[in-house]
Order: sequence, then structure tokens, then C-alpha cells
Amino acid sequence: MEVKIGVQHAPREIVLESGQSAEEVERAVGDALAGKAQLLSLSDDKGRKVLVPADRIAYVEIGEPATRRVGFGAL
Repeated sequence: MEVKIGVQHAPREIVLESGQSAEEVERAVGDALAGKAQLLSLSDDKGRKVLVPADRIAYVEIGEPATRRVGFGAL
């Protein structure tokens, strides 16, 4: 699952590939924004954790991982 997190006052977004389901990510984001947790905590496919302060989250995009195209032709 590809997750993009926009952080306030940061020029770039955080992009990670997570093994968590879309529902799990959505639940973690909802808990952080509702004040149940002060940090949004997600783990990526390599076992690393990403922690974002809940009050600095600008947006979160949850989607399927993009497939990488190989070759020169446009399909």
C-alpha cells in the first residue's frame, strides 16, 4: 500500500510503501487526528517506522502501489 503524507511547513511529502491494509492506515490517521494519539505511526515494508506529529499532518493519500513501467513505449 502506498501512503503519501503531507506535513505542514515541510517542502516535500513523505512517501512510503506499507504492508498495512488501507483500513489500518485510515484507522491510525483517524486516531491521530481525533486526538487519541499524539503521533501518527506507520511502518514501511522494510520494517522502519515513520512518526509524524498529529498536529502537523496536512493530508494523507492512501492508494495502491504504482507499477513501474519498463521500456520506451507508452501504453
